[in-house]
Amino acid sequence: MSEYAVLAEVVRSGFVESLHYGSAVGLGPGGTPEVRLGQPDAPVLPRSSAKPFQALACLTSGAALTGPRLAIAAGSHTGEDMHVTLVRDLLHEHGLATGALRCPEDWPEDETTRHRLIREGAGKTPERMNCSGKHAAMLAAAVANDWSTESYLAAEHPVQRAVRAAVEDLSGEKAAAVAVDGCGAPLFGMSLTGLARAIQGLVLGAPGSAPRQVADAMREHPEYVGGTGHQNTELMRALPGAVVKGGAEGVLVAALASGHTAAVKVIDGSPRATTAIALTVLERMGCDVSSAAAFARVPVLGGGLEVGEIRAVRL
Repeated sequence: MSEYAVLAEVVRSGFVESLHYGSAVGLGPGGTPEVRLGQPDAPVLPRSSAKPFQALACLTSGAALTGPRLAIAAGSHTGEDMHVTLVRDLLHEHGLATGALRCPEDWPEDETTRHRLIREGAGKTPERMNCSGKHAAMLAAAVANDWSTESYLAAEHPVQRAVRAAVEDLSGEKAAAVAVDGCGAPLFGMSLTGLARAIQGLVLGAPGSAPRQVADAMREHPEYVGGTGHQNTELMRALPGAVVKGGAEGVLVAALASGHTAAVKVIDGSPRATTAIALTVLERMGCDVSSAAAFARVPVLGGGLEVGEIRAVRL
């Protein structure tokens, strides 16, 4: 683990119980790295942190995406009714039913909704899956161009070629790897620095440009980027103007309106400290993130009472 940095620690009753290793990078508004920890230039799989770039590719390919529709295309929604309604509407507007979705069936992440559906005797459905907004957007792009809607997840499909081009253009890197994400969509690897650079490109895009439209939709409709109580949603509300997108396996990227950007990869795959680490990186660059102080630590419980915390190390 020596090539990685200690990014966070778990403290229980004053005892450091566990450590999270990984990499982190902080970019100044001009794109220059101001914080480098671990291996920020090593390839990573961005997982759902790549959804804003996938949404951009769908938008520039002609999909009719604005406002909440663009936000949910760039988000990992929690499967609440408002999310499902929007996904169904987006599909219907392009002449498609939910059966066109190729993402797996799933329960909603939102606990209240999940328990209600179980009580009602409902089962898993693809539109409740957190990636269904992205998939609906890909299908919309396919319909707009008369491309196949059956094979939209194939890496050689025009939609996925557009995604790869968007990723490579924004990150300034050739795809380091091609993998299959948890939802079945192609996933293009990049360095953590490239991921930060790509999100920064959305936030600092020219007003009205396609990249800026994606960032603005996410900022204006954070409830569709995540959902009720979702940490990405709540952090964006706590930091007005920020774009925040987490991904599986301990990935998170956060860009402030100023352009200051932090990207994190926790090597053990746990997401529990990623937000605290990103905030610490931004703070180290001189950014005022005091309005998000509640996200800088995660309580550790013992017998139902708080006895410690998960916190980023002082980077």
